[in-house]
Amino acid sequence: MQPTQTGVQPPPPPSGLQEMQLPIVMMRDILIKTMFRKNVDTASELSEAICLPRAVTQELIDLAREQKLVEATGTLNANSGGEMGFQLTDAGKSRALDALSQSEYYGAMPVPLAAYREQVKRQSIRNIQITRNELTAAMGHLVLPDSLLDHLGPAVSAGRSILMYGPPGNGKSSISNGIRDAMGDRVYVPRAIEYSGQVITVYDPIVHSKAEVEKDDPNSLRRKRTFDTRYVQCERPTVVTGGELSLNMLDLVYNPTARTYQAPLQLKSTGGIFIVDDLGRQAEPPQALVNRWIVPLEESKDILALQSGEKFEVPFDTLVIFSTNFHPNEIFDQAALRRIFFKIKIDGPNQENFLKIFAMVAKKKQMPLDEAALVHLLKVKYPTIDNIYANYQPVFLIDQMISICEFEGIPYQMSPELIDRAWANMFVKDEKIVK
Repeated sequence: MQPTQTGVQPPPPPSGLQEMQLPIVMMRDILIKTMFRKNVDTASELSEAICLPRAVTQELIDLAREQKLVEATGTLNANSGGEMGFQLTDAGKSRALDALSQSEYYGAMPVPLAAYREQVKRQSIRNIQITRNELTAAMGHLVLPDSLLDHLGPAVSAGRSILMYGPPGNGKSSISNGIRDAMGDRVYVPRAIEYSGQVITVYDPIVHSKAEVEKDDPNSLRRKRTFDTRYVQCERPTVVTGGELSLNMLDLVYNPTARTYQAPLQLKSTGGIFIVDDLGRQAEPPQALVNRWIVPLEESKDILALQSGEKFEVPFDTLVIFSTNFHPNEIFDQAALRRIFFKIKIDGPNQENFLKIFAMVAKKKQMPLDEAALVHLLKVKYPTIDNIYANYQPVFLIDQMISICEFEGIPYQMSPELIDRAWANMFVKDEKIVK
């Protein structure tokens, strides 16, 4: 089931150079650097390489020809439908090498930051409205109390920051993934953006899941709806960080060799979700990490800095989910808590829900249930830990029993004895080690 929405409006392809909002010299240099590096020699090949419409690409080729940087080869390329071929002149090769020494970037023409801002508004995370049924369907693999969905639903629909806290092993990470799945639709991610003559790459195949897009049939009378191919149509992105998160990971990454920038994680997650898992386990104190998010969370914009020290604003359109095993009052001051819009406690299941999870896991893993084993688990083992249940425990116990059965060479089964052996591995006995 998909969220109820009209769909994201795609970025329209530019119809001419005057619409590009990029420096002419920058566009010309990217064209000739691409010809130099990729050895492409027809307008259609160049159009695909720099991700611009054929007519706009031809305008750039004509401009470069006027400046004696590109020349027609005088031959038709048989492999490209009889298209005219083009090549760099000696002056063009010299200019390409000079341009590459200033920036190694070539290929897809970047999107100007101002145009990207407009697309972010069209596909904002806050445009999504998710119903209870859609959220329940996305969480179908989890056993959750209705009261939890009462809190989660408005939080997700608002597209505002969420803090999930509670004891470990109760599915905070799984709930975060379920929220992502509930969103369902697609957004357009720029391959690169441009600010002040600098190129910042955004599309990252590790973060962004590219959607299947049907290509136009040039012989078809009915053309499919097109969009600016400087963007990649993707599922709404999800960036997950844990104990490895540090403040410098939220800054622009400069590549001194290529002389280009790479977008930080929160910019790559635009239109999607940024999950800070295990908050409190990072080298940076939680308060410092949240302080870094104060301006983005309150003003829907982030401030980044170039190598020169020049600062500029980029859109911040991300559902930030903080997840921690600590009580919020232990790791944040009240000012920080005030800026996190929703605070949701994720508790362990009650006995009834624990048994539902246990039965569901057993069925999935083809482990037959045994009444004597379950009674032993509930009446003998759990009282030793004050009957505190956690969502991870059914999977842990059943996996342990499966491992024992496979080792002993017996069919999958559960018994009080196997419960005891599995239980022994779930906790470490509190004892002093004599050294």
